[in-house]
Amino acid sequence: MIELPEGSWWDWDIVAWDSGRLRLGAGHDISYAHRLELVFSDPVFVTCPAAFQDPVFRAPTPEVRLVARQIGETPPVLIAFEADAGGPSLASGLVAAGQLDIVLGTVFRYWRENLAVGERLAPWVKPPV
Repeated sequence: MIELPEGSWWDWDIVAWDSGRLRLGAGHDISYAHRLELVFSDPVFVTCPAAFQDPVFRAPTPEVRLVARQIGETPPVLIAFEADAGGPSLASGLVAAGQLDIVLGTVFRYWRENLAVGERLAPWVKPPV
């Protein structure tokens, strides 16, 4: 099971996703910035809403066999949760990966100059032309 650092991690979304890394961002309001990232390296199985709120992380007990059957082994990292994704019922999330890093720091979702130490821009933010 995952233990998050102290903070208000109500609002979540997928920040970036490619074949080598899945990055989930969280904060109390992610309209302008997020302050927590779960960085999954080598994701091999992912079912996750694009945006969600108030996830409840739990032990992935029933999903272990499903993932092992799909990928041929039990992965080093297996995270399961239920969250509000705007539908009539809770959405389930499941991420299997080679590694999980929990990263704290302010990530701005808009162009901003003169970043302080520990601050950075989201991957899609580009300087004005």
